Amino acid sequence: MIIDFPPPAILIIGALIVPFLKGKIKNWYVVLLPVAAFLLIWQLELGASWKVHFFGFNLTFLRVDKLSKVFGYIFTINAVAAFVYAFHLKDDTQHMAALFYMGSSLGVVFAGDVVSLYFFWEIMAVASAFLIFARKTEKAQAAGMRYILVHIFGGLCLLAGIIIYITQTGSVAFNPMTDRNWETYLILFGILVNAAAPPISAWLPDAYPESTVTGGVILSAYTTKTAVYTLVRGFPGWEILIVIGCIMTIYGIIYALLENDMRRILAYSIINQVGFMVCGVGIGTMMSINGSVAHAFCHIIYKALLWMSAGSVLYMTGKSKCTDLGGLYKTMPLTLIFGCIGALSISSFPATSGFTSKSLIIDGAIHQHLVWVWLILEVASAGVFLHAGIKFPYFVFFAKDKGLRPGETNKSMLIAMGFMSFMCIFLGLYPQPLYNVLPYEVHYQAYTFNHVVAQLQLLMLSALVFFLFLPLLKRTDTISIDTDWFYRQGGRLFYNIMDKGLNGLNRVSDQIFVRGLAGYIGRVSRYGPEWIAIFSLVPAWIVAGIRGEKLTRRKTKISLALRTGTTPVGISAAVATTFLLIVFLLN
Repeated sequence: MIIDFPPPAILIIGALIVPFLKGKIKNWYVVLLPVAAFLLIWQLELGASWKVHFFGFNLTFLRVDKLSKVFGYIFTINAVAAFVYAFHLKDDTQHMAALFYMGSSLGVVFAGDVVSLYFFWEIMAVASAFLIFARKTEKAQAAGMRYILVHIFGGLCLLAGIIIYITQTGSVAFNPMTDRNWETYLILFGILVNAAAPPISAWLPDAYPESTVTGGVILSAYTTKTAVYTLVRGFPGWEILIVIGCIMTIYGIIYALLENDMRRILAYSIINQVGFMVCGVGIGTMMSINGSVAHAFCHIIYKALLWMSAGSVLYMTGKSKCTDLGGLYKTMPLTLIFGCIGALSISSFPATSGFTSKSLIIDGAIHQHLVWVWLILEVASAGVFLHAGIKFPYFVFFAKDKGLRPGETNKSMLIAMGFMSFMCIFLGLYPQPLYNVLPYEVHYQAYTFNHVVAQLQLLMLSALVFFLFLPLLKRTDTISIDTDWFYRQGGRLFYNIMDKGLNGLNRVSDQIFVRGLAGYIGRVSRYGPEWIAIFSLVPAWIVAGIRGEKLTRRKTKISLALRTGTTPVGISAAVATTFLLIVFLLN
């Protein structure tokens, strides 16, 4: 029986039930929701459905093809592992935010038009921010605010591009963008913000390390990979993405090598790895597109595993800086083993998933005779082994013993790490199940003698460089300044300018207009009739012989009568006549 139902709805609607569940029932519930979503995706038939007519356009909430299904598979697999990892968690906020985040990511993947894609894109940005705020530290609150502001900026650029695109084409369909103009470049820029492409990339290492232990695992998988999906869907073969991807691979390595915080190392590593995928999209051949999709699939697994390993260390020790860690192999051996499997996978070590996915992109560059791209990607591959393959496990687990004896982490975390480790090795030794679900047919064999030997030589050279230059790589308790410095400082400058400039203008306006001109007009409107009445009647009273205290009492009586609306008809008529005479004379 085929069930035609949008997978995002399972997680988004399911999130609303979380607060009503208690204890382990709640934990099992959040684990089983993505299992149900995976089974639903698995049995979906190719095609488009769930179309809604909206302001003259047909929105498609369920567009199913091989590309959407492969991302749907990995998003739900990672969700299952993440909720197993978080099985000990009792925080409704984190569970609901995670489900909304995962569900909206699936919404992006299965959206058949740019309007529904944007709708889920914005839900994704808001929901993910709560995984940062949930840590409830001062740094997390500040990082979360910067995170949401950057994503609002990216979302507005995306929205502007979409509006212009719809106006120009009259279509909301989300298909490959063939025209290269302002609207498509605006859409591309909005997507690249989520892909963490420099210089708008510092939000990722600024925010992800400040998230909760389980939040970091979840964040590592979705935002940047939905960006990769939208690039594959909308911008295959755009040569500018080759340049951007190559910059990302090198940029991520440099900052990861400079970093002292283990979760910031992994955050910069995300930028590096997404760079490979962006580059593959820019090359645009069937092999390179398959490589980008396969690498996104494998990256989610091994990167989540690395964040799980780092999260377990943070959970047990309360520390994240490499200068505070070391010697943990003695009391956290299983976490070490699982972390090393993730480190080998991200380094594309033979028999791990990174080896069978990343090589598709690199070989795609070779087949297109892009020698300079091939050279950069090979250098970047060596750099990955330096910062994530060796540096991360060495300084966290093997460096100088700091006397920490936390013991092994809890069972649910170990089970999740064990499952992801199995996936890394399984897809490394037998990648055919992954190749079968890629967008295009795969005619590629990763395990050739030349390929294996060349990769091992590259990794061994990288390891040699690490240990030869180890004294230079030893961590100090410092921070690295990234491009977020500009909007951190620029934000303060902008606030001060607005505060002194606009608020100063408000104060001047208040003095001149509100308290000055407007106040004068108000007084004239309020007391004008009284002034006119007295001005008109006093001469007549004086001629009639009314002077002194009697004249003062008459003035007071008229003022009071005008204020309370109890003047005699004759006086009112006299005042009105005088007022009209003044107006006539002024005209």
